[in-house]
Amino acid sequence: MQTNGGQVSELMDKLRQGDKEAAGQLVAMFYPELRRLARSRMRGERARHTWQPTVLVNQLYLELLKVKGLRKDDADEDAKAAFLRLAAHLMRRLLIHHARPLARRMEVAPVAGAIEIQVPADEDLRVVEDTLLDLERIDPIFRTITEMKVLEGLSMEEIAAELEIPLRTVYRRWTFIREWLATHLSTLDG
Repeated sequence: MQTNGGQVSELMDKLRQGDKEAAGQLVAMFYPELRRLARSRMRGERARHTWQPTVLVNQLYLELLKVKGLRKDDADEDAKAAFLRLAAHLMRRLLIHHARPLARRMEVAPVAGAIEIQVPADEDLRVVEDTLLDLERIDPIFRTITEMKVLEGLSMEEIAAELEIPLRTVYRRWTFIREWLATHLSTLDG
């Protein structure tokens, strides 16, 4: 399907306002790219994952139908890139959510080799989600970087490329995140 920037921009504006038809049209328009993105996201999943890339794209569509309103980050932003970034973020969240029931016990999770998150077995992943929400309240990019680094295992270079920000900025933010996590998690232990 041939796409033009104006059509994609118009559909993204409608999606931001909660238009369900726009969600379906965007998924149909970028379906091959969404399948490639889903395959890429699923490479890091466990061996016997119950979802296939097609299921992940279908779940993405269902999530897009729930959109009630999104703000536009940048007036000059490429609409196609914005949609694919949104899709990648939602896919990452869907995979995390899908894995939760299977991961009832979390003992130790290394963070950048220096910090270990101790989570009692009966707390499941609630502590991790609460910690990510606290990070997001400080700055949404901090949560994104943490998810990409810890949950997806991406390198700093991959994070910088995906977020389209300088590598130096990623390192600076990751340094802050690690220090914040160490302080925040030590208060949970006490």
